[in-house]
Amino acid sequence: MSTPSPVVFFGTSPLAVVSLKSLLESPLVSVRAVVTQPDRPQGRTMKLAPPPVKTEALIHDLPVLQPERCRSPDFLPQLSEFQPELIVVAAYGQILPPGILTLPIHGCLNVHASLLPRYRGASPIQWAILNGDAESGVTIMQMDAGMDTGDILTQESTPIEESDTAQTLHDRLAAIGGTLLVRTIQGLLEGSVHPRKQDGSLATHASKIAKSDGLVDWSQSAVAIRNRVRAFTPWPGAFTTLPAPSGSKTIKLLQVEPAPPMQAPPGMTHSPTRGEWVLACGDGALRIVKLQMEGRRAMTPAEFLAGHPLPDGTRLG
Repeated sequence: MSTPSPVVFFGTSPLAVVSLKSLLESPLVSVRAVVTQPDRPQGRTMKLAPPPVKTEALIHDLPVLQPERCRSPDFLPQLSEFQPELIVVAAYGQILPPGILTLPIHGCLNVHASLLPRYRGASPIQWAILNGDAESGVTIMQMDAGMDTGDILTQESTPIEESDTAQTLHDRLAAIGGTLLVRTIQGLLEGSVHPRKQDGSLATHASKIAKSDGLVDWSQSAVAIRNRVRAFTPWPGAFTTLPAPSGSKTIKLLQVEPAPPMQAPPGMTHSPTRGEWVLACGDGALRIVKLQMEGRRAMTPAEFLAGHPLPDGTRLG
């Protein structure tokens, strides 16, 4: 067997952890170091927490580099010490500068959770569900100076099921990406995988999701609102507001399902006194299956309405 190719891995999120594990299990490569984002404050206590990739790397006693900016002039010399023949990037969160892109002899590969050129950018999984796409997938590409504009090496698709949320689709794509990555590296080293240009005319952009994007607009169709709930589970969550004497309260919609259409203004409730909570949409209606108030546990409509009775015709949003 030939000597494993030395690799440096760039990644941050849980999706990247799966790709890192796949590399660590492959005899084709030897992971020399991991580059990830700096530790960030998290939770109510704002205590510094390591990125998931750092946690995984430390389990395997791998050197971990955490530059604030990978474009910093002093970072390239640090990276060069590991003499990578290949750099693999998965959900890292920064664009690599030319000095890094040209460092390894086999170039830099990126694991991207979409079927490029569709959904270049930061949030491809959420946008695929939000737009009601029938399928998603993973692309392994050769990186260039642009954002997800490099040549495609391999792709694998998967259907987006009606029951999928961003979390379930993320987990499936992460598994696909890890397997496809190793297969692609093998083909690249053997010369059986060849790059092909992206068709820029078909490109779409998956902009970064903000917390405010979760606000539900009840004038939209039931299909569009349900897609928003699925796309933003678990983060940032789809939410609406409930009028209350002490001021409106925020309710996160964890799960909704289609309901028979009702003749009512968008956002108006029906049958809350019977423990069933149906809301009119711009087109169609939705039944709330699970919800959560700020600072409370997730609950069913019946559990919520037992403590917060609502008159028929209450309007949300």
